[in-house]
Amino acid sequence: MLAAFLLCLLALPVMAQDGSEYWYETEALNPGLSGAASAEVAPETPRQSLREFTAAAGADDYDKAAHYLNLSRLSPDEQAQEGPEIAMKLASILARRVWIDWSSLPARPDARIESSQDSSGRAGQPRRDLHIETLEAGRSAYDIRIARYKPSDADAVWLFTPQTVANVGPLYAEFGPRRYESMVPDTLKRRLFGLWLWEWIAVPAFAFAVFLLGWGTYSMVEAFSRRVSRGWLKAGLDRSALPMAMLVMAGLVHILLTWVISFSGPVQTFLRPALTIVMVWGVGMTALRMLDAGLHRITLRYVGDIDDKLGRDEREFYTSIYALRRLIVLVMVGFAAIAILSQLNLFESVGTTLLASAGVLTVIFGIAGQAVLGNIVASLQIAFAKPIRIGDAILFEGEWAYVESIFYTFLRLRTWDHRRIVVPVKHFVGQPFENWSVTEARMMRGVHLWLDPLCDLDALRKTFDTLRHEDPDITEPDEAFTYVTDQRPEAIKVSFYAMMPDPSTGWAIHCRLREGLLADIRDNHPEWLPRERILDVAEPEETMSAPAHRAGAAD
Repeated sequence: MLAAFLLCLLALPVMAQDGSEYWYETEALNPGLSGAASAEVAPETPRQSLREFTAAAGADDYDKAAHYLNLSRLSPDEQAQEGPEIAMKLASILARRVWIDWSSLPARPDARIESSQDSSGRAGQPRRDLHIETLEAGRSAYDIRIARYKPSDADAVWLFTPQTVANVGPLYAEFGPRRYESMVPDTLKRRLFGLWLWEWIAVPAFAFAVFLLGWGTYSMVEAFSRRVSRGWLKAGLDRSALPMAMLVMAGLVHILLTWVISFSGPVQTFLRPALTIVMVWGVGMTALRMLDAGLHRITLRYVGDIDDKLGRDEREFYTSIYALRRLIVLVMVGFAAIAILSQLNLFESVGTTLLASAGVLTVIFGIAGQAVLGNIVASLQIAFAKPIRIGDAILFEGEWAYVESIFYTFLRLRTWDHRRIVVPVKHFVGQPFENWSVTEARMMRGVHLWLDPLCDLDALRKTFDTLRHEDPDITEPDEAFTYVTDQRPEAIKVSFYAMMPDPSTGWAIHCRLREGLLADIRDNHPEWLPRERILDVAEPEETMSAPAHRAGAAD
């Protein structure tokens, strides 16, 4: 028991008496390496270690670069033979896959955290191990780290960890130079503004080639869609031409980076997330637009055009399809976000950032996203509660229109004269409206005429009965009546009501009935039209002179 306790104490990191340094103890460092470089290599800080390693590798002095590796897992003979080669491979991996942020590397021997944005309380603590980068090769993740080691007879130094040295093999097989890089002349392998000279030529050339391939793919999809006879496939290809072109472009770039050539760290840092985002977007948009075309084909086949003549079941089916599309979009966006974050290893950094600035982000997103989130929630409310459906005839803010589309943040209404009214969903839900198709399409409509109070109502009822029985679109001619619904000193309001089969047909019937009634009044009874009367009553002459006579008598 005591022996185990002592072993645990020996395994703990050792701190100097003044508490300012922190390291791993070791008997000796790389005894198999020798030469003048052994005395020169003494990196006291993480920044110095990485800077001197890259400088030695840049000068092709891999014998010196090997001294910045902890080769403790190799025998002394293997250290001398394999150390320079491992250093060369590690330098190639760093140059091609890692963009070193020099400002984030500590310049203190103890790598002390001088300030911290989180609440973990790590500020002021020294460190003996630093994470440089995590790279994925195949289905495994490999860390590149440096740590502080102190031999018994020398000062502590910062070196690449033995685990990093062991990871060099699989990482170099995955990210090492491609087969065609040997064809690049040595004169173009020098660096200019952080990039190799050949990259300044290859990147624009590859970009132009990828653009030509994308343009050719777009043109081929457009040409193929014009020859397709199936309507849903034609519509799907028309809508998917751009996403498919972007997907092919991203696929070509991936093939070039995997099999042809490998760029340096700064270019890879930009290409890798951009390539991942484009590929995820291309796959998602292609699938979504093909799905849209299929859903549109289904609605045309089983529902038809948007109109209030549709039954309630058909309008609910159409609305449910739109709700299904919105649900699919939400799911696809969620999976796309998860795929991008996992591929780019952003979960940890994004989570840390969100936790570090949760209060500020809450305020910013709360203000900026209030309208958008409110409209999305209102759209989902419409999708589930269905106060309106696609194809419903409604009266909204004095406009008679059909519900043409229901999107996440807005509604598109089509008026009877084919104008489109775009209304934010939140505003629509917060305002009263009339749904003329909520239970059935038929409705009662009235023709209102102001006529002279002396008109014959029985004659008007007979004329209205004749007109509604003769109209071919009125399916229920017995559902009608005539009433005087208002009066004024100069006229009365006569209302003629009839049952209309649907709002659009009813509007045309309404106009025809009005025209027929006015024509009958004009031709047969023009005196029934409202008019102003002036009543001129002359007083008797003796009445006018009587007061004067009485006044004279009084005198």
